Parts: sequence; structure tokens; C-alpha cells
Amino acid sequence: MEPVELRTPRLVLRAPTSADVEAISEACQDPEIPRWTTVPSPYGRADAEDYVRLVGEWWEDGSQTVWAAYANGTLIASIGLHHIVEHPTGGDAELGYWVAAPARGRGYLTEAARAVIDWGFAELGLARIRWRAVVGNVPSARSARALGFRYEGLLRQGLSGPRGRDDGWSGALLRSDDRAPVDWPIDLG
Repeated sequence: MEPVELRTPRLVLRAPTSADVEAISEACQDPEIPRWTTVPSPYGRADAEDYVRLVGEWWEDGSQTVWAAYANGTLIASIGLHHIVEHPTGGDAELGYWVAAPARGRGYLTEAARAVIDWGFAELGLARIRWRAVVGNVPSARSARALGFRYEGLLRQGLSGPRGRDDGWSGALLRSDDRAPVDWPIDLG
């Protein structure tokens, strides 16, 4: 599959290229990104180069669709649909993201995620999009809830990454959901 560019009122989302390596490497120096994601730490230029190469391979084989999100020419996030599985009754995928520190709290993530979710349901024919986060990642959970994801449970040591196994929260959004935020049974402050 060829990479697709998405646009929102404030953002341009496109597959990252070698021109994005420096910005990706710089953003991933923030300790909050590897704390809550599978991004390696320390994160060097070679990690960003590998990431850009992998994203190209994922788009090509259709297994994952990942974008670099830009506001006014500045990288603000990476967001994608991961582990895409096709099925005759509608496929599924997992929404994943990180946000650069200077861009947090401005609503960029929900804006980018809405575009990615809309595209996944319309263009990939997804029936369900999953979301998971390490327990305690309240900003990610708040974003998922704002996007209309329904909380589905606790995954005991269900997430694995460079630091080992973590408990995780899980949720999902169905194509048929109205996307209005609903209460979650966890404290999101």
C-alpha cells in the first residue's frame, strides 16, 4: 500500500522520511516517551533511521500505517494503526502514538487521531480499533476516552517492552460507536 497523507485544520500527517530523522530523534529524547511506549532509551539517530525504514516497510506490506504529524512544519507526534488484521467482516488494528513534549496539552493528538481513525474505518474497512496503555499513563487514557474508546479492562502484565512486562489498560472503538466520551471505571484525575 502506498503511504497516504492526511490533513486536518491544523495538522499534516504523512509517512516519515529521512528528512524527519533529526526531529524524531530529538523528540524521543524526552524521557516520557520511552516511559510509556516501546521506544528505546537511550534513543539515537540510528534508532530514528531504523524507525523511518520500518515505517516504509510497514506501509508497503500493509501491516501498519504510521504517520509523522506536523503543525506549522514542526513535528508534534507519531501516530499509527498497528498490527492491522484484515477480515471479511471488517478488520481490526491498534491505535498507537507518542506526542512531543512541546505539543502536549494543545489537542493535537485527538485531532490527529480522529483523522487516523476515520481513515482506518473508511479506507481499511476496519470494524474495531484497539487502544492499550501502560497502567498510569493517564494522558493517553484521557485521549482515548475523548476519542470515544470504551474501556475494556486491565491486562495483567499484558504489555511488554524494553523494560519488561507491565500491567496495561485496554479499550476499543467500534465503527458503529457514536464516539461520544463515556465514563471509564478508572481514575483519570
